[in-house]
Amino acid sequence: MNRELKNWILLIVLSGIWGSSFILMKKGMYTAEEEMIFTDRQVAAIRMLIAAVVLLPFAIPILRRIKSAKHFLLLGLVGFSGNFFPAYLFTYAETGISSGYTGMLNSFTPIFALMLGFVFFKSRLNRFQILGVAIGTVGIVLLSIAGSDLSDKGTIWHIMAVLLATLCYAISLNVIKHTLQAYKGIEITAISFFIILLPSLGSNLMEGSWEQFKLNDNAMEALVYISILAVIGTAFAVFLFNVLISNSSVLFSSSVTYLIPIVAVLIGLAFQERITIWQVLSMLVILLGVFVANVLPKWKNVGSIPVK
Repeated sequence: MNRELKNWILLIVLSGIWGSSFILMKKGMYTAEEEMIFTDRQVAAIRMLIAAVVLLPFAIPILRRIKSAKHFLLLGLVGFSGNFFPAYLFTYAETGISSGYTGMLNSFTPIFALMLGFVFFKSRLNRFQILGVAIGTVGIVLLSIAGSDLSDKGTIWHIMAVLLATLCYAISLNVIKHTLQAYKGIEITAISFFIILLPSLGSNLMEGSWEQFKLNDNAMEALVYISILAVIGTAFAVFLFNVLISNSSVLFSSSVTYLIPIVAVLIGLAFQERITIWQVLSMLVILLGVFVANVLPKWKNVGSIPVK
């Protein structure tokens, strides 16, 4: 299997995993009757702690391979911006907006990734990639408008939380691609989670996460959803994503967030979240952008346009 095919398989698998993560967050917080089980902060704290513990056996032997204190700090930046902070921001967002709409807003990641690449890493894009990003952006805007009906609890702050989370993802993505190429995907994943292990433990103690098992009969069922989210949707998926970043471009890697909302909306539909024809059409526009940015450049030799 060649590298390009592997990258596409990784992209599709990640889209499925992360597209389903939004409903898992919701199931970790609420019962089917919308009764609170764990708070948004508790879900985020438990998720990060489980993922860090699962990856701990991998992290310990890898520690000696860290080449410098600077690289350790950069891996810490990946841990916090790519995992810790977004975990809290996304669960907070889902206290006010639907899982499908949260997945839609997540599509801003590649836009932020390109902007940061332009400013800090002097990235270069060919003409088809620029066109693909533009088409994808139009699709994101249309999709956001088509699904922008909030619940009674939703405010602009819930939307801003998702946008801030996507900015954090973009920071992590660029740091991995442009400064940590000397490390394998498992090394980046294990060490970044090792760094956030103690903050995650401290957060659980501060939030009183374990007290919920005494107070709420639904806590064990919710823990199952959070554990799936932590092990599959976080530890395993982040490892796959770091491999994808190392083996492809920032643009291609971040394209996973173009596909996530499609999965998120379809799963939300299965859980009685409403979907409209405008959402479907908007998602098709996004897929067109992915095709233009990642497939057409290989059909025709085009030059690169420097950012600066």
